[in-house]
Amino acid sequence: MNIVCLDMEGVLTPEIWIAFSEASGIPELRRTTRDEPDYNKLMRWRLGILKEHGLGLKEIQETIATIDPLPGAKEFMDELRSLTQAVILSDTFSQFAQPLMKKLGWPTLMCNELIVAPDGEITSYRLRCENTKLSTVKAFQSVGYETIAAGDSFNDLAMIRASKAGILFRSTEAIKSANPDLPAVEEFDDLLRLIKENL
Repeated sequence: MNIVCLDMEGVLTPEIWIAFSEASGIPELRRTTRDEPDYNKLMRWRLGILKEHGLGLKEIQETIATIDPLPGAKEFMDELRSLTQAVILSDTFSQFAQPLMKKLGWPTLMCNELIVAPDGEITSYRLRCENTKLSTVKAFQSVGYETIAAGDSFNDLAMIRASKAGILFRSTEAIKSANPDLPAVEEFDDLLRLIKENL
């Protein structure tokens, strides 16, 4: 039995923090897990910038409401889910992801949670578990699933490498160069083809 594990941002949807960086005019918020491998360091840095500018959950959610999935992502997910089980493993937060999950046809999402003060300030965050993507892939494997994983960032590499098949999708040149043994594709048709070959 197979289960396909997909990253969300950069694979199925635009990067939320990049979109918010553009909407807020704060270029520092463009930094993502493609740039910073240490997720906790990245999030502490982001929360510091939000606090400095007096921005909270409301402002980010207003930007997210304007974001659509990447062209072809909904059709890709529909076809993939007709072939096998699929789940999105993301380091995003439940308070960010719901509108995007609706636009993708409500696929299964496992992500993290923000801790928000009554005034809307994002004070911290709660990870679902340590090494969320790798831990989840290993848990699926422990109950009899073989995993196929695809992602674009540093934080996807562990789940990609732990799976029977791993694919880089729309990744950076630096990540592709550092992982030349991993297949790397740019189009949903090619991603679907590689997944089918491993089902």
